[in-house]
Amino acid sequence: MTGSKHSQSGSLLTFPRNLLGRLYLLAAILSLDCLLIAFVPHSVPLLGPFAPFGIVSSAVFVGLGYSRIKLQRDELPFGWLLFAIHIACVIAISLVDLAALNGYTYAVFSSAPYIVLRATLLIGIALLAFACVPLRTWIETIRLTSPSWLYAILAGTLAWCLRYPFQSLWDVSASAPGRLLQIATFHSVQAILRFFVYNLVVDAPNFVIGTPNFSVFIAEACSGMEGLGLVLVFTIVWLWYFRRESRFPQALLLIPIALVSVWMLNILRIAALICIGDAGAEDVAMVGFHSQAGWIAFTAVAFAFSMATRKLSWVRRVPASSGPSSSGHEAREIGEIDEAGESPATAAYLAPFLAILAASFISKAVSAYFEWLYPLRFIAALVAIWCYRREYRKLNWSFNWLAPVSGAFVFLLWIAPTLWTHATQSSLSSEVGTALASLPPAARFTWIAIRIAAAVITVPIAEELAFRGYVARRLIDREFDTVDFSALTLLSIGISSVAFGLMHGQHWFVGILAGLVYAFVLKRRGRFGDAVVAHATSNLLLAAWVLMRGDWAQW
Repeated sequence: MTGSKHSQSGSLLTFPRNLLGRLYLLAAILSLDCLLIAFVPHSVPLLGPFAPFGIVSSAVFVGLGYSRIKLQRDELPFGWLLFAIHIACVIAISLVDLAALNGYTYAVFSSAPYIVLRATLLIGIALLAFACVPLRTWIETIRLTSPSWLYAILAGTLAWCLRYPFQSLWDVSASAPGRLLQIATFHSVQAILRFFVYNLVVDAPNFVIGTPNFSVFIAEACSGMEGLGLVLVFTIVWLWYFRRESRFPQALLLIPIALVSVWMLNILRIAALICIGDAGAEDVAMVGFHSQAGWIAFTAVAFAFSMATRKLSWVRRVPASSGPSSSGHEAREIGEIDEAGESPATAAYLAPFLAILAASFISKAVSAYFEWLYPLRFIAALVAIWCYRREYRKLNWSFNWLAPVSGAFVFLLWIAPTLWTHATQSSLSSEVGTALASLPPAARFTWIAIRIAAAVITVPIAEELAFRGYVARRLIDREFDTVDFSALTLLSIGISSVAFGLMHGQHWFVGILAGLVYAFVLKRRGRFGDAVVAHATSNLLLAAWVLMRGDWAQW
């Protein structure tokens, strides 16, 4: 990359040294601890009510005190001894849980010893906090950000008190607000279906509605509660992030509009699901459309909300320019508008991945076990890549031998669980294999060819642009396109790799490892082509494995 303001000498093993960076590091390590402990089942939650209190109070403290915290630029030491003891606490708790579940120390799970385990975990978290940020700095930060700490404690306490009412919304026997939402959703779906279904079957006491051929039970969890929660979190986080560019309280009016919109879309989703099932496509209705339509609705509302906050003059603090003028004064004004927003190159790095994501929503929504419309993903990504081809010419696409070797290593990591457990083919594999076998030879060959082309060409490019090109560098600087790939830090690589892994569903853990490998290859020489070739090699070898073994679940 040219014009980089981050030198290539950035050290991968250098921890963030300022206060804000250490707080982010603390959150990242705690997240990894949760993943580690999650591998070992436990019969009782270790943190219990402390979890919502800690999460909410920490988020509120950092959010309210952000402007003062980021001004603390002093370099902080890292307590390696405290960190080592923290790791020992986490490992000890995991080993005790594992032993107890295997019957070796079942007796320890009486009330008193379990309190000891919980106390050990809390002590481990405290040690980690002091390892990342020294006690003296904590005291000074609390003093400088006062009274943010008081508001944080109050917010955490409120979250602690509300955890049971919120959880009861999912309990049919004890949910008054949830039952009201369930009743409203049921009758709204019924009102819509009366215009399209002549033989409507309604069992109001049991919340069952449909036709003689296909009916559904509208539970409280299906009445739009999940969508409302997701949209509420998204809108609050969005307005907080763009608080300097938004007018308040006008911007807050968009939140109830977004909530009503996602709830109405959920009603349409249920009505459409019943119509699809009644038409004979029950698998499409329950397997594909049921879940994907909900994500389509959430994405549509989230996108509309984000556009409204940035385009509506009565919400946006600084009105967007409406003319094509390119004067220096206007360029500076636009720069000020985007100061807390995104670099102009953001669209080029995210468009291919978002195109694949949008196409997958559509293709999965009209599919059952076999995604017959998968070529739509390939076409959507090609169109997006073609539109931004000039931007991609600025990247270094060269690579050396390490890229394909790293890709082969990731492939071995990916299939290692299958080789280790000798797992049999899943029902998904058999469904996909049966569906492909039933297609005419020409259609089967075309689908497989496009699937391989997407895996080797469009998917590596789109995912590397999004996760290594954008996310990993965006965590370092808002103007991410000025950050050289060789300047990626351990924290940015870790967070972007976790995000990359979580996008791979049941393969999330090996996906995180794959993301780490691709990022290390990219950082070594700072060449984007190395990461893309490594990724493409992994996918090519995996495609060969799938075709030779018939292990369609890997796709």
